[in-house]
Amino acid sequence: QVQLVDSGGGLVQAGGSLRLSCAASGRSFNGYAMGWFRQAPGKEREFVARISWSSGITSYAGSVKGRFTISRDMSKNTAYLQMGGVKPEDTAVYYCYGDQVDSRDWGQGTQVTVSS
Repeated sequence: QVQLVDSGGGLVQAGGSLRLSCAASGRSFNGYAMGWFRQAPGKEREFVARISWSSGITSYAGSVKGRFTISRDMSKNTAYLQMGGVKPEDTAVYYCYGDQVDSRDWGQGTQVTVSS
């Protein structure tokens, strides 16, 4: 089983930037995608972004498209979520995930708080 470690969250002012990381440990990540969901207080977990591990093809939720960029460094078994132009409504716990053939693994989550 791959262990995923979320990091990079924190407090940021509206309009600012933040970079989240999701590092796979235990063994090399051989899955087919990594990405992030987020969950704000009182709301359901929602999809944020995804990247195909082999091709690098990306997809985004409409609410973050044009502001967030997902990337990966295969040599480091790590995915990144560059958050720019953040808004108070981006405040949430961000959870990375990794998809393999028969399972989805989750990181522990990292809190992102955007102040207005």
